Formats: sequence, structure tokens, C-alpha cells
Amino acid sequence: MGNWGEHRCRWWLHEENRILGDHMSGEQPKRVDAYLVAGGRFHDIDFARLELLKLLSEHPHVRVTVGSDYEDITAITACSLLISYTIDVRPSEEAQLAIRDWVSDGGRFLALHGTNSAIDFNPPNPVGSPRCFPIWAELLGSQFISHPPIAPFPVTMSNPDHWLVKGIEPFETDDELYLSEYHDRDSLEPLMHTEWSGDTPGFEDADWNDCDPVHLIMYLKSHGKGKILYNNLGHARGHWDMTEAVEYYPKIERGSWEVPQYYELLRRGIRWGLGEEG
Repeated sequence: MGNWGEHRCRWWLHEENRILGDHMSGEQPKRVDAYLVAGGRFHDIDFARLELLKLLSEHPHVRVTVGSDYEDITAITACSLLISYTIDVRPSEEAQLAIRDWVSDGGRFLALHGTNSAIDFNPPNPVGSPRCFPIWAELLGSQFISHPPIAPFPVTMSNPDHWLVKGIEPFETDDELYLSEYHDRDSLEPLMHTEWSGDTPGFEDADWNDCDPVHLIMYLKSHGKGKILYNNLGHARGHWDMTEAVEYYPKIERGSWEVPQYYELLRRGIRWGLGEEG
């Protein structure tokens, strides 16, 4: 914790000096338009939306439009940054193609948690993950398939020298451990990972005993002139987010939102989305 605290202190001093330097030199940042998509099922979308807007507000020159799906193609493609926190929000084919082309033309897409998920929830049947949006999954580089019961697991830096994770020590988080199918895994630049194998009861694809035990938590993917930064941490659930199954969910779950390192990763992800390269 000492090294982490020292790193945070140095980072804040750097930010203060940078901001003061810009002010003294008379340089003002240009307005940046961003689009935040926050929507879906089984999660506390209101909580995640608010936390992300707080982080974006640290950059006064960023103007944010908020939506609950990906269908406002005109507004999304007019922005330079797209941020998503969605669970089982399935873009139309038109939206998938438009966002793919937008990234290819230079857009930056910060994708969080269940952006790559499609979920069929029909109790008492097991939860399915239909392969229903191949364009989307290929663009993102992965599709969520399953996760084991929520429990603490370790997160390791895959490339500790990359500025998006540099100085962040390995940490433990009580989150959903995403098990995904990867599209051209060799094209992904891993930044964080965990290792796990076993069973995921309640899902159609429940046997992960013989899988590659290394599961990506955060990675970069290039597409044309643009890039995607995917971080699949960020589970959040409140009392009234599982009403499709139970009227009142007894436990409030905040997952990685209770881990200081997660907020640092989000801050760096937003800076990356605004064009910073470390």
C-alpha cells in the first residue's frame, strides 16, 4: 500500500503541475464531445452511470451525452470518445456497423464490464449467451460467455510497463470473473489478467475445467485508425436490480468499485480516450 500511495501522490502532483502550466501559458484545451452508454439488466446502472459521470467531470472541457443503448448513431459518431457500461444491450446491425466504421476512422472506445454480453435469462433454464452479434464481438475482441459465482480473485498486470497499468500493484477484487470467447486473441494487447478454471453453475456453458486458464481482464485492441480499451471489471448490483428473478435482492454488491485501483484504471482509461498515450 505504501508504494501505491506514493505513486498516487506523484500522479496528483504531476496533474497539478500540468494544469497550472497550461493555465499559466494561456493554453486552453479544446472541447471534446463524449458519449456514455449506460444501460442493461441485473446491474445497478444508476450507480455506475453516476460514478462515470463524476470521473468525466474531472475534465471540464469534456461534454457528455448520455444514452441507454447504442442506437443514436448520429450523436455517437459525432463524438471522439465512446464509453459504455452495458449488460445485455444488443446493438442493431446498423449500430454495430456504424460504430465499427467510427472506430476505424479514429474513434476511441472505452468499453466496460458487460459491453460484450448477450444474455438469455429464462428460469429455470440455465443462462445462455447467444452468439447473436458477431460484428460487435469481433470489434470488441471478445464475447462474454459465463462467470463463476462472485468471489474474490487476484488481478495481475500482464504488461506492468504499459502506462495504463504502470505502478499499479496486483490486487484482489470481489467481482464477476468474465469468461469469454476471444476473436483473434493474438490481436489483443493484454494489460491485466487472472487465472481460473472450474465450473460455472447456472450457465449453459458451465464446464471450464479444460479451458486456457488465463482470462483477460483488460486489453487494448486496434481497429483501423482507432482503438478499443476493454476493462471487464465493474460489477454493481442493488436491491432492485434482479426483479426478473426476485422482488428484493438482499445484498448490495459493488465489486471493483470498492477497490481504489479500479478508479485509477478508469481515470487512466478516460485520459487514454481523450488521446493521451502515456
